[in-house]
Amino acid sequence: VQLQASGGGLVHPGGSLRLSCAASGGTLNSYSLGWFRQAPGKEREFVSAIRWSGGNIRYADSVKGRFTISRDYAKNTVFLQMNSLKPEDTAVYYCATTRIVWGLIEDHKHYGNWGQGTQVTVSS
Repeated sequence: VQLQASGGGLVHPGGSLRLSCAASGGTLNSYSLGWFRQAPGKEREFVSAIRWSGGNIRYADSVKGRFTISRDYAKNTVFLQMNSLKPEDTAVYYCATTRIVWGLIEDHKHYGNWGQGTQVTVSS
């Protein structure tokens, strides 16, 4: 499975962006998909994850209530709708797949098939 992340850009604080993670080359039926972000000089940070079959969803506390993850079966794509963006949301955002048990879903070490990342910059 190959993943292609897109949708990043420059937005003012309080603005919105929708990221897409399109999968090709295979089915996502046995996977969960996660979004992570990494700011310069910082560790890669869990943002959100969704189980492709079953729909379990989890968010990091820092984005809960502002970000929404969803999936489109027909497009083989996962979306991350980001609202009320803050400067601290600035980072490169990556999507990746995992088959790890749901209890370990936030650990990036259990993920593979990383997409190339898309830059999100929140600045006035």
